[in-house]
Amino acid sequence: MTIHPEVSLAQRKRRLVSDELTGAALKLLAHKGFDAVTVDEIVATAGVSRRTFFRYFASKEDVVIQFLADMGTGMRAELAGRPAQEPPSVALRHTVRVPVDACAGHADQALRVVRLIMGTPSLLARFLERQAQWRDELAAEVANRLNVSPKTDLYPRLAAGIALTVFGTVLQRWSDSDGAEDPATLTDQAFAVVAPALDAVV
Repeated sequence: MTIHPEVSLAQRKRRLVSDELTGAALKLLAHKGFDAVTVDEIVATAGVSRRTFFRYFASKEDVVIQFLADMGTGMRAELAGRPAQEPPSVALRHTVRVPVDACAGHADQALRVVRLIMGTPSLLARFLERQAQWRDELAAEVANRLNVSPKTDLYPRLAAGIALTVFGTVLQRWSDSDGAEDPATLTDQAFAVVAPALDAVV
């Protein structure tokens, strides 16, 4: 029997405040546009002080990026847990499906966030910066799976880069379609295109 540690009252309160701030910010930003919304408006809508806001977030950009903050961890954990005998394209497709399915599971909110990111240069820059970190983490995991060095072998970083390109392309297509296209289906279609390149080297 696995015993999970209790989440403390302080942790639950912190999560609640963070969610309240994020929700208030996303509604305002989606309605008015990123540049038109101030931190003062966000805290007024959320019913907290500026000091509280800056305890949780360094900037407006961080509020939006927070929505995607755990995706890198989730992807690496998924890749680490995939069966060792799986072809790279299959393992990486399942890896990318983790954040894609998370977006699909919260479609309205996720679509607002994706539109904000894709349509706001400062947010897109932060998102790409985040993806660079994810690429390094996924490359390290690919290298572990194949027992090669991520520093000297080109394949791990290339494979991780291809997977994240699929992720970014799917998000862009989903946003452009106003949520009409299914992101999971798009992910599977994209990996069908790149699978030969991913699997040919191994």
